[in-house]
Amino acid sequence: MRHTLPIAPQFYVTAPQPCPYLDGRMERKLFTALQGDHSEQLNNSLSKQGFRRSQNVLYRPSCAECSACLSARIRVADFEPSRSQKRAMRKNRGLNREATSPWATEEQYALFRAYLDERHADGGMADMDIFEFAAMIEETPVRSRVIEYATRTDGERRLRAVCLTDVLDDGLSMVYSFYDPAMAADSLGTYVILDHIDIAREAGLPYVYLGYWVAGSSKMGYKARFSSLEVYRGGEWQDIGDPESYTADTHPLSTDPIAEQVARISLPDTRPTGSIKGS
Repeated sequence: MRHTLPIAPQFYVTAPQPCPYLDGRMERKLFTALQGDHSEQLNNSLSKQGFRRSQNVLYRPSCAECSACLSARIRVADFEPSRSQKRAMRKNRGLNREATSPWATEEQYALFRAYLDERHADGGMADMDIFEFAAMIEETPVRSRVIEYATRTDGERRLRAVCLTDVLDDGLSMVYSFYDPAMAADSLGTYVILDHIDIAREAGLPYVYLGYWVAGSSKMGYKARFSSLEVYRGGEWQDIGDPESYTADTHPLSTDPIAEQVARISLPDTRPTGSIKGS
């Protein structure tokens, strides 16, 4: 006898806290635990519905009066680099890429601290110590890689950028990336995304997931500069179109009630096979 049993995770909502992207706003997240034998299926399914992974949690914005945060991904087959992106590729062609298991190192943490201190000193990760950093990198129940970018001069290797990347069934999800702030003029952050597009293309994966694009946020504006960008809006993926047409205005009806949001989430099925002996 064959059964079809849906994975049935429990969903929760965080308490409101200050938004890291838009001043004066409060953010709230819908989240569920990522654990058990079917973590890969759940991560694949919910990533396609606008969720993101952080360690063993999947989350999606669910702010009461704001819908500015939209999950974004690049269609690899249709992507065409701009002139400035081509310059970024030329500037960084001396970097060596190395993909490793999700294991944190002191060298990574030193680069991470330099990046935060220079670019996000007032952000939510500013006080993260080396143990919390190791948890961010290593606590993953799904197929993840740490992709390092380094220069080598006179035999000496120097780490320049790092990206924690999940391998989904339809693409690469860039969970978190950071780079040497001294190389900001070389557009190193842009280069890491461009290289992930190349990796996905070589692997036959159709998408690169970038996390959230936030209308009205200068911190997130760079994502809209990539061609073939889609955003998850109104329960479906659609071409971003003109980024200037999006609004960050608040409205009391911006977000549906939590029960309705959860009811519309599509969950993967597990299909165990059992047998019953007949008489």
